[in-house]
Amino acid sequence: MNSAELKIKAAQIRMDLLRMIHGAKTGHTGGSLSNTDILTALYYRVMNIDPARPKWEDRDRFIASKGHSVESLWCILADLGFFPKEELKTFSQFGTRLIGHPNNKVPGIEMNTGALGHGLAISVGMALAAKRDGRGYRVFCLMGDGEQAEGSVWEAAMAGAHYKLDNLVGIIDRNRLQISGSTEDVMGLEPLEEKWAAFGWHVVSVDGNDVDELVRVFEEAPAAAGKPTLVMANTVKGKGVSFAENVPHWHHHVPNDEELAQALAELSAAAEAWKQEGQVR
Repeated sequence: MNSAELKIKAAQIRMDLLRMIHGAKTGHTGGSLSNTDILTALYYRVMNIDPARPKWEDRDRFIASKGHSVESLWCILADLGFFPKEELKTFSQFGTRLIGHPNNKVPGIEMNTGALGHGLAISVGMALAAKRDGRGYRVFCLMGDGEQAEGSVWEAAMAGAHYKLDNLVGIIDRNRLQISGSTEDVMGLEPLEEKWAAFGWHVVSVDGNDVDELVRVFEEAPAAAGKPTLVMANTVKGKGVSFAENVPHWHHHVPNDEELAQALAELSAAAEAWKQEGQVR
């Protein structure tokens, strides 16, 4: 996909996840909207994957350590054909596979995640296995910024640098809000980039809602031989929905009928604008 196509796809995924959350009457809306551009860049442009062979040994791996924001991931996996799109209507319903966190009973999901602080350690193990088995796949791990308060994140960070895992890319969805408010009020993180650099990682800061920047950084990894990469993706919580952006209440707010209609109208207009931009270019 080119730049305009990626932006249009991200808008479509945001519309899908809002419909899904609205129908289920539950979900983590704000974080899923903020991470959509990250996942769109990875799944539609960067990662080497095959929906027809979800267990292909040389596939790139993605671990959603911030597993509570799974809605965008479910919508992308369905859109790519890992499972039928119709199944999105069962999200968080009794007996569904599509629960509120990644579930490895679903094709395309590597590990059950959601208990924050575990995803990076899992990713370190996968990346180390690739090195020792002589395989060329990369491992991408998406973390939340509130998750950085977990000590296990930093243990895994030390291990990733120690084993020189330059096939590992950690991504922080740095939207600066968590369930109880600002990350800096709950548990101050700054200077976060310097901390990761001190732990031996190659740190790159990007606009996490700019698919062009994200693609460039992801495709350049590893930019430093012998070092894992940490992408500080500076995002806006609730991105794409004007009245949800940077509003803590939208962490797990379910849109009502009126809010859904307004959000879909905004996203549809944005997609149409990007479509016109793509045609002009």
